[in-house]
Amino acid sequence: MCAAVSAGGGRAAARRLGRARGAVGVSQVHSVASIPRRSRRRKSVTIAYESGQGDGTEQGTPEPQRPRWEPRDWQQQLERIREMRRNRDAPVDEMGVEKCYDRSAPPQVMRYQVLLSLMLSSQTKDQVTSAAMLRLRQHGLTVDSILQMDDATLGQIIYPVGFWRNKVKYIKQTTAILKEKYGGDIPRTVEELVQLPGVGPKMAHLAMNIAWDSVSGIAVDTHVHRITNRLKWVKKETKYPEETRVALEDWLPRDLWREINWLLVGFGQQTCLPVNPRCNECLNQDICPAAKRR
Repeated sequence: MCAAVSAGGGRAAARRLGRARGAVGVSQVHSVASIPRRSRRRKSVTIAYESGQGDGTEQGTPEPQRPRWEPRDWQQQLERIREMRRNRDAPVDEMGVEKCYDRSAPPQVMRYQVLLSLMLSSQTKDQVTSAAMLRLRQHGLTVDSILQMDDATLGQIIYPVGFWRNKVKYIKQTTAILKEKYGGDIPRTVEELVQLPGVGPKMAHLAMNIAWDSVSGIAVDTHVHRITNRLKWVKKETKYPEETRVALEDWLPRDLWREINWLLVGFGQQTCLPVNPRCNECLNQDICPAAKRR
């Protein structure tokens, strides 16, 4: 349309408009006089070449997306693990954190009990954690009851959970913070949860999931860490659970994040054991990189 106006015609038009500036708006001067400049600017716009045209090196040409890395056979491995976990009869299913809190308690109390059960569960078997939580609940497990309880009594109740002396200290410190800063409730972000004494990333993500019904990340414990490394679900071997979490979240679809902890913890308790894994009972023995084949 306007791009067809010649440079000479444009100058003549500008002179005519200049003589009539009082009668004609300034915006019209710009709309005509600037036509050649607008045309020149169009020439600098990069146009993506179709297949076989140009060399594709012009600035602004989008880089071709690399395929997202995924572990080999992971979907088939996952389906087989689901099949092996179909009966839901591992210790985590019967005595895990989700079975430890009082579902009839007020929501704020339930959330507090979820957090405490997670703190007790660190480096402790589910059976021991469950028994300790039951004894605590018999004493009335609330923020106020724990604050009123002396350290010696609390220690006697939670013994023999792993590192029980440290956990007595962490539970009292964390409970005092919850009372003072959060009105007796627990924080609702991972960032705030991990600031509490005795609360690590795995506990924080599980607390978000169970207490707040929010998927904030993958909860990686020793079972998830061990099994995902054995299956090569990480690009390179990881040494720490937090490394594993980052590596998994880089490729595992988000809609699987909630399920993966429960699934792999039970699988690790029953089949993919830390020592002497039961590879001969595992449905993945033919496609597991770490399987001991006989």
